[in-house]
Amino acid sequence: MNKETDKNEIFLRQAEAEDISAIRQLLNLCYREDKGWTNEADLVGGIRITQAELASIIANPKHYLFVYPKTTTGTRAGQETGELLGCIAVEMKNDTGLGRQAYIGMFAVHPELQGQGVGHVILEAAETFAQRHLKNNDQPSRLTMSILSHRPELLAYYQRRGYQLNGNKMPFPDDGNNGEPKRQDLELLELEKIVRDEL
Repeated sequence: MNKETDKNEIFLRQAEAEDISAIRQLLNLCYREDKGWTNEADLVGGIRITQAELASIIANPKHYLFVYPKTTTGTRAGQETGELLGCIAVEMKNDTGLGRQAYIGMFAVHPELQGQGVGHVILEAAETFAQRHLKNNDQPSRLTMSILSHRPELLAYYQRRGYQLNGNKMPFPDDGNNGEPKRQDLELLELEKIVRDEL
């Protein structure tokens, strides 16, 4: 992979069923293996997501799963190789009494590209997409996401991008579909960012 990534060449397209295997591979690499700074290997073991879950997400019209494909030239003009360098999901929520809301999840950047600003470009693109879909001049939009507790460096990353803890939390789901927690006190903490329409 390139040592430095040209941020102007980072692009996203909507995921298709043919991408499921590559998405699963990327998510497991980024979250479950001890590589890169975003992994959860010391907190959660096992798989990050099942193929059935990914298929359900891709088929859901309220869910938008985007991928950043690797190409033969490292540019948008190149031919896709089948490998993915990043992904991110945006789920549109109906009005929940808390305003218009989008949930951002499955955010991953290949470990070899971490620390080069790739994640910032991908997150910003997902936020812009969510804002445009939630646009309502009468009330602001809420962007939410969940992170694992005991990840202060990840919390700091999102706080620098305008997200704040909102007090909502839940125990890590112990259903085996998203891995097995390695500690009993593991929780999912919700972050939110209030976005005013300026687009």
